[in-house]
Amino acid sequence: MGVQQETGVGSEELEVWIDQDLCTGDGICAQYAPEVFELDIDGLAYVKGGDDELLQAKGATTPVPLPLLTDVVDSARECPGDCIHVRRVSDSVEVYGPDAE
Repeated sequence: MGVQQETGVGSEELEVWIDQDLCTGDGICAQYAPEVFELDIDGLAYVKGGDDELLQAKGATTPVPLPLLTDVVDSARECPGDCIHVRRVSDSVEVYGPDAE
């Protein structure tokens, strides 16, 4: 089922958010996708908005640019804190991350 879900995701709008309560500050996400993630002075990772500004509000989301989808998904899979969540915008269903089915 997971493979079917992944192949159908390509055309859907996705967004990503980070649960800072679980963030280990490892920085893997910023290494994979520096256009989307950045570590702040507090040592935690945050998503960035379109203007490269850190979005520090709890649960803040940012769109996943299609060319960066693989990097964002790899970030979610490799994150030691399991704190990166990628979901469909249309129905808020998580497609990658700790709560993905």
